Amino acid sequence: MHFETKEDTDCPIQDLFVAISDFESFERSAIRRGVDVQRHGDTAAPRDGLYWDVTFNFRGSERRVRIDVADYDVPNTISFAAVGNGMSGDLKVDLMALSAQRTRMTVRVDLKPKTLAARLLLQSLKLARNKLNRKFRTRVAEFARQTEERLTRSA
Repeated sequence: MHFETKEDTDCPIQDLFVAISDFESFERSAIRRGVDVQRHGDTAAPRDGLYWDVTFNFRGSERRVRIDVADYDVPNTISFAAVGNGMSGDLKVDLMALSAQRTRMTVRVDLKPKTLAARLLLQSLKLARNKLNRKFRTRVAEFARQTEERLTRSA
């Protein structure tokens, strides 16, 4: 299953990359939502084996996921590979400078089942694909807007 969206922001590419690589902020956000997050490695050197063990409840079952930093190319790309509970996934965020003060952010998510149970779960998600696409686009747009506001306030 594949999701992809693009958002243009009024932020310099370097500032936006710093915002999307603020791992501590994302960890705190996940913990506030009831997710157990265990970081392994140093956020100052994400290329050197930084990963998280994450545990959360989804559809009544406890899910465990390991999320690794797969690519960290300042200030262009950051990507993650996740594996757990019969499913794997990739998240990739590409940044492209449109001008000195404008950046396009492209976010891609790919989910792949590894077991029959995961295949059935993905099949049920595909039935709601339009709703999930809309929700994905809305969340990415909201993140881009909030990041833009935060960066313009601090500038």
